[in-house]
Amino acid sequence: MEEARRRVLQLAVPAAVLGVAAAARLIGLEQPGELVFDETYYVKDAESLRQLGYEGRWPEGANELWAAGTPGSPSELASFVAHPPLGKWIIALGLGALGPENPAGWRLGTAVAGIALVGLVMVLAHLLLGRLVLTGIAGLLIAVDGNAIVMSRVALLDGVLTLLIVAAVIFVVLDRREAHLELRQWLDDRTAGDPPRSTDWGPALWGRPWLVAAGVTFGLAVGVKWSALYLLAAFGLLTVVADAIDRRRAGVALWASGTLLRQAPISFVLMIPSAAAAHLLTWWGWFTTSGGYGRDRVVDDESRLPGILGALPDSLQNWWAYQTAIYGYHVGESSPHNYEAPAIGWPLLLRPTYMHYNDLGDGTAEAITGIPNPLIWWGAVAAVIALVVVLVVRAVRGTRRLAGPALPASGWAIAVVLTGIAAGWLPWLLYPDRTIFFFYTIVLTPFLVLVLTMAFGAVLGAADAPAPRRAVGGTIVIGMLVVIVAISAFFLPLWTGIPTPIEQIQLRYWLPTWI
Repeated sequence: MEEARRRVLQLAVPAAVLGVAAAARLIGLEQPGELVFDETYYVKDAESLRQLGYEGRWPEGANELWAAGTPGSPSELASFVAHPPLGKWIIALGLGALGPENPAGWRLGTAVAGIALVGLVMVLAHLLLGRLVLTGIAGLLIAVDGNAIVMSRVALLDGVLTLLIVAAVIFVVLDRREAHLELRQWLDDRTAGDPPRSTDWGPALWGRPWLVAAGVTFGLAVGVKWSALYLLAAFGLLTVVADAIDRRRAGVALWASGTLLRQAPISFVLMIPSAAAAHLLTWWGWFTTSGGYGRDRVVDDESRLPGILGALPDSLQNWWAYQTAIYGYHVGESSPHNYEAPAIGWPLLLRPTYMHYNDLGDGTAEAITGIPNPLIWWGAVAAVIALVVVLVVRAVRGTRRLAGPALPASGWAIAVVLTGIAAGWLPWLLYPDRTIFFFYTIVLTPFLVLVLTMAFGAVLGAADAPAPRRAVGGTIVIGMLVVIVAISAFFLPLWTGIPTPIEQIQLRYWLPTWI
């Protein structure tokens, strides 16, 4: 009976959370009936990809035609675009399903990606934390978070980017499990022989399909936005570090040199070429047509790549020249914007991105702003700070052979979420003069949610804790979740563009910089 109940809950909890996520992301998706914020680029580019296979130029006044339900077609003249095409192909799927004349079709692709993101966050939470209650909490937090809702309901690229990054991290976690088991099996086989064989250098593990899958998925993420490169590098490095730690704990004598000289090159070969191939594949529309930006550039001796790279086909030479131009755009982008938000201020939630505001003239207005649920955001930031403090205290006390404070999760789980946060935030600090927006933080949101979930898990207590302890912890956590859901309901009009009295909209500006 208990087993049957557990199985029902394993299905019911994720299903209920996904139902909440779907409702928040799909109801009223056709509103506003006009292109908002950067939809003016990505929706039109997506329709161009559907029609031409590459991004063409749209005529003046195209936005008004889209709002009127008669979007028309782009010219065959190529348009320079700043981001790879995969995210726009996802948007194009929605356009194909519902038609470009339907505003819900503009956003269907990103809305489905947003719902899927909630599901993948629950998968990652279950892999890292192993408790159904924490899996449900993590899913609920991202299902009702404002930044996640807005980035699902507006056809931008960053929600798709986040979905692929979380999928890639899941593959990294699965690879860690398999690599650990393979290491143990290799050691058992080596030491069981007569005589035992040397284990000093550790194994060279080539059979790591999850690592290849992670590389492919990170490559696809780079095919949405280049910022995924930071996470590819960070989690590739984490994999090497985890291999070294695993070997040290298993008793491999030359664990450090064996990892660096033997396993790390293999992991590189498994992960990076697969990422590069997957990324290149996302440009298939540009390669299989002749009209894309720079596609027909004449490659002469002066413009040909140097050395052996000069033997590459002209299509790859032109593609590389295009990537160079995109890079030049990104490093030089510094146009002032009313809602630019330097990364240094992200933790304080100083300047969320206002994407749409339309005064309807009757005392109401449509407003869409990417404000996260403030309690989730500030609570998660506080949880990250507390976690880092705990790790520092443990490290200091460990040098003195003293016991430190308990961790809220395994060291591996903590390493995964902190790596995601660091790789999603710290690189942006290197570009203080670049135009940066707060909605980029959607990439951080899954990892912030997981840290907050770990904090809730610590409050709940272990599954085998005394009943009174679990009762008190459960009461606190349930109370916090009720408040979080209530705050999300309060902010929902600003996340969905529901016509709302203007004075009610103003009540939701908790900081003057949110206006």
